[in-house]
Amino acid sequence: MADEIKYEYKTVRTVRGTDGLVISKMRKDGWELVEQAQGKLRSTLSFRRPKQPLPWLLIGAAAAVLVILAVVIGVASALSDGDGKKDEADKSAAAAGEKPSATPTPTASNTATIKATTPQNDPKFAALLKADSCDDTNLDFATRHKGQTIAFDGSIVNMAPHGDYDTRYDFLLGPGDKGPNTTVGPAFKYEDVNISDLGLTGKDIPATVGTGDKFRFLAKVGDFNADQCLFFLEPISTETR
Repeated sequence: MADEIKYEYKTVRTVRGTDGLVISKMRKDGWELVEQAQGKLRSTLSFRRPKQPLPWLLIGAAAAVLVILAVVIGVASALSDGDGKKDEADKSAAAAGEKPSATPTPTASNTATIKATTPQNDPKFAALLKADSCDDTNLDFATRHKGQTIAFDGSIVNMAPHGDYDTRYDFLLGPGDKGPNTTVGPAFKYEDVNISDLGLTGKDIPATVGTGDKFRFLAKVGDFNADQCLFFLEPISTETR
């Protein structure tokens, strides 16, 4: 039928305990929850929303742009073909003169010298640790600080095996000391790491870690997944406290 509604679909996998936040976020963007399958540690959420028809005028304009781009790319390729061998020779010569980087990889023994953003030296980071895990401040902070180092006192909210491995895990971290009862702040995630990757340090270093354990986390900022409300980090060191 001409008036039949056509939908687009999206499936989102979440860590148990963040389902409500993800559903709320998706509904704000016009998505309707169709199915919710709960596993032991993760949930699978299926959404749909009506497709927006693309105006024919816009389609025609887009097609014209693609034709122009094809012509420009063809001309540029023809002009640059003659210089290809010269560029390759220049790159090879430059590569031959390069030296390995002398910058050491951060380890638990030298993290004390790493400059990090903390709640004490950055008011915006302090506010982030008290914000909702789906709040736009997460994306803003991740964009501005990607690849940089942060440090904060927090605890392990959840810990689950990654895939079929029994030595690699996904960690859900939260600010503060409440572990699985954490209700405020970003849902920080370490994905596919083993215990040695955590860089455990401090006075009493445990042989292993678990849900509810409290640490001072030093980590590199990764991406923020707005659909899952997950803020990805890479571990540098994990200090007992």
